[in-house]
Amino acid sequence: MNRYARQIILPEVNVQGQRRLATARVLVIGAGGLAAPALPLLAGAGVGHIMLVDGDTVSLSNLHRQTLFTEAGCGRPKAEIAAMRCTDINSEIAVDTAVQNLTPTNAPDLVQQADLVLDCADSYAVSYILSDLCLAKGKPLISAAVLGLSGYVGGFCGGAPSLRAVFPQAPDSGASCATAGVLGPVVGIMGAMQAQMALNVLLGFTPSPLGQLVNYDARSVATSGFRFDTAPEPDIAFPFLAPSQLNADDLIVELRNKDEAPIPIHTAAQRLDPSQIAEIRAPRVALCCATGLRAWRAAETLQQTWPGEIVLVAAATS
Repeated sequence: MNRYARQIILPEVNVQGQRRLATARVLVIGAGGLAAPALPLLAGAGVGHIMLVDGDTVSLSNLHRQTLFTEAGCGRPKAEIAAMRCTDINSEIAVDTAVQNLTPTNAPDLVQQADLVLDCADSYAVSYILSDLCLAKGKPLISAAVLGLSGYVGGFCGGAPSLRAVFPQAPDSGASCATAGVLGPVVGIMGAMQAQMALNVLLGFTPSPLGQLVNYDARSVATSGFRFDTAPEPDIAFPFLAPSQLNADDLIVELRNKDEAPIPIHTAAQRLDPSQIAEIRAPRVALCCATGLRAWRAAETLQQTWPGEIVLVAAATS
């Protein structure tokens, strides 16, 4: 029996839809908790080409939610193990891996090669890098985030508004799964929903999940959501750049102190308090910190008086 028989029988899929999946190229950023359900579901559905990017290794503390892995895999690259699990499920598909973090420098080529992008990374800086690129290139982006007992998943770009249109300001909290905790099923539910949204886009379902956001609360086991098809793009957006994309004319400000970052992110970086920046003139200021959150908040204050361009640099994506 055809491995896809149970989904080809669906009128929303049929043989033509299955062929569309077979020729699709999906870029998945992150091979952790969100990818744990998303990757096997995409592989099993017959998505023909998956490109998987993750620079991290398997850790014991992540196994409760990163269910693609076992104790035997601890210390090994997540991307490589996840790719093998996908091809074990479906030997007819191709899975390319890049054991590296997504950065502002490697992201453009990766996004350009994809028909659709899945943001499974635990980094809002990565999410905004992907959103900016997908908006510019017209690529659909399915992005999710989970913290504690709640999360969201949404379809952005590809003709719909971007992540910035829905979340134009710096996040309220810099907490992560590592600092705030998370339950495995919450992550699994959101990752599975990412896979469903991706298949809906690739198969051309209507209404499209692009322009839709779904919230999930595990405490009450309830979902809510809304459409944002007409949400305007923000007038001001601070892009994320890599240190290599900065130039000699930039005022590069390292916001981390010497204890946090003994070596600044750039050789030309100065350790300045944000209040001192307004007194200096330069065509562009680059604010640098660990995750980008401190830099983004400083940028929101600085833009009220700074006449030039403001960009952000996150060490975690460099």
